[in-house]
Amino acid sequence: MAYPKDRFDQLPDDLRRIGAHRGPGARGRGWIGLAWAALATLVLVGGGIFALKVFVGVDIDIPFLSATATPTPIATTPAPPQADPVLDPATIDPARNIKTAIYNGTATAELQNTVGDALAAAGWVIDTRARASTSDVAKTIVYYSDVANEDVARGLVIALGVGDIRLVPAETFPGTPVTIVIGLDYPGAAAGG
Repeated sequence: MAYPKDRFDQLPDDLRRIGAHRGPGARGRGWIGLAWAALATLVLVGGGIFALKVFVGVDIDIPFLSATATPTPIATTPAPPQADPVLDPATIDPARNIKTAIYNGTATAELQNTVGDALAAAGWVIDTRARASTSDVAKTIVYYSDVANEDVARGLVIALGVGDIRLVPAETFPGTPVTIVIGLDYPGAAAGG
């Protein structure tokens, strides 16, 4: 059986359509897809770098992303003059109520008492003597919690013949304005085992 022919059976040759009503693609539409792909890639890579930095702690140094700010000059003030050390503990005003604690940070038995006895014989008031929580303190430090007591701390370093001073908050050694922690640099101190 033959089907009747109508006007849609004959298409003109200049019409270049393929399939059902498809025309040729517009020029330049490929760039839009490429731009979306590039944007998606940048978002994924940036998110990955951010996640590595925040959640894993990996710091990736990317030169053009690193903000290098020009350092602002900071006005410096001259360091305050150091207090003259107290060389004679008898000259300390009793109203200052300076209590000194000694902690042995070495493995040498009773070193806190040996040092405390030597300082007491020189006129220093020693309030507390005890072992430190560790026996491997490297350096002898005289801690003081009030800048007004720097002179006493310096005098104790001279009396010990070794050590440094360090200002600490009052809650570090509560109730004790000056604290000596004997370290392995003290003559006769033995390292812990």
